[in-house]
Amino acid sequence: MATIKDVATLAGVSVGTVSRVLAKNDTVKPKLLAKVEAAVKELRYKPNAAARALRKNKPDIVGLIVPDITNPFFSQLAKHVEMAAAAKGLSVMLANTHDDPQYEKQQIETLLDRSPLGILIVSASEDQAENLDTDIPIVAIDRTYADYPSIATDHEESAELAARHLLELGHRRIGYAAGPQGTQVARSRESGFLSGLKKASKEFNIVPEINILRGAFDFESGEELGRIFLGGSEADRPTAIATASDQQAIGILRTARDLRIDVPGALTIVGFDDTPLAALVTPRITTIKQSISKMANAAIDAIMQSGDKATDIRYPGQLIIRGSSGPVPGRQK
Repeated sequence: MATIKDVATLAGVSVGTVSRVLAKNDTVKPKLLAKVEAAVKELRYKPNAAARALRKNKPDIVGLIVPDITNPFFSQLAKHVEMAAAAKGLSVMLANTHDDPQYEKQQIETLLDRSPLGILIVSASEDQAENLDTDIPIVAIDRTYADYPSIATDHEESAELAARHLLELGHRRIGYAAGPQGTQVARSRESGFLSGLKKASKEFNIVPEINILRGAFDFESGEELGRIFLGGSEADRPTAIATASDQQAIGILRTARDLRIDVPGALTIVGFDDTPLAALVTPRITTIKQSISKMANAAIDAIMQSGDKATDIRYPGQLIIRGSSGPVPGRQK
């Protein structure tokens, strides 16, 4: 006897799509509907009565796919998505991709088979994202994903705030710890930081020295990049380092402590994200705050609109000045 998986395989769609066709869900695209109906007829598939009854229930699950839940930013994002979903009577099913694009595809298929109301995704690699053959609403959050609507921070303009902050403090030898180049987020933050330096340089009539190193968004990468940035003589090393994430910033802070470099007396550090850890270390990290709560609520709203009315949304970042930033050594505040 044929199963629902057999129908899905023959039709070339997900099990979730077959379920919606059998439940006579009018959101299924005509092309997919025809494929499923043809497969059902060919296989003479007869759905189980109990399963058919379950399919008539409105889905109340939203899928959330993140690269790494141990990253404090994604933990905060998951928390706010769950809160936003709960306010609408929805539950959240979380999946990790471990920054692996291939595993990401498996996780997407797994969630689609469960027929969620929609899927929110923080892509492991935006460059490898593909449009999916499904009628389930897909909304990208924090990063872009194929041609789907995305809700995120304006990373370029936000990174400009960090660049301007450093020049206003008088820093001229500046390091920038960029993120992985496989993500548009990292590229946008790097581009924005450089753009901010260029604009502020013209305004202040100065020419800063900039050294860019690239790595992952994590603590370990921050420590490694910190050792490279700070390994030279005092006259050669930067007096300020901006980063693409708070984790990198905290890793650089740890390296500075190991090298007995005072922060912010001899080195200013600026992060990005404003995760809880940024305000727990000593000194507290100056950083760019993202509107995580706003992004989460907007993403859930987009899913509940079936994705039809969803458009790209960009929120401005906010510079949060704390103890890790100070004037260039020798200059008074």
